[in-house]
Amino acid sequence: MTDDERIAEELKHNVFLTTVDRIYDWCLRSSIWPISFGLACCAFEMISAAAARFDLARFGMEAMRGTPRQADLMIVAGTVTHKMAPQVLRLYKQMPEPKYVIAMGACAISGGTFRSYAVLQGVDKIIPVDVYVPGCPPRPEALLHGIIKLQEKINRQSVLAVPWYRKV
Repeated sequence: MTDDERIAEELKHNVFLTTVDRIYDWCLRSSIWPISFGLACCAFEMISAAAARFDLARFGMEAMRGTPRQADLMIVAGTVTHKMAPQVLRLYKQMPEPKYVIAMGACAISGGTFRSYAVLQGVDKIIPVDVYVPGCPPRPEALLHGIIKLQEKINRQSVLAVPWYRKV
């Protein structure tokens, strides 16, 4: 075997060619850290999705963060009242870019059965929502499906389209 053949063979086993977008998307979708934030009965389903039976850890999400400054996913699980809406918005604004939102349950999506002056008729009125998980309350499998859809959405984005990248 000549030196050129040996070098070509060694490069074939040690060089990995891809794009920056693919690496960026893989890193983002494989390490989504949600903020532990539940408002009503949907929060129990979110908590059970993190337990051993459904295991959010296989998505790289085993670290439920206690502060928005360490999280990049907000799962709005439950009824958002007008009194709670400013706090939801404040937590969203404190999250670093890129940040994502999953609206979980009928109450978070559209106010649910509560057609009241006190209940916000959809969290998308105050913050942008990336994935909607319907149900009352949705099963943990539905939340896992929503997380997979979010990962697919992250996989399609480009590093050039991320808001914090454009500001540079």
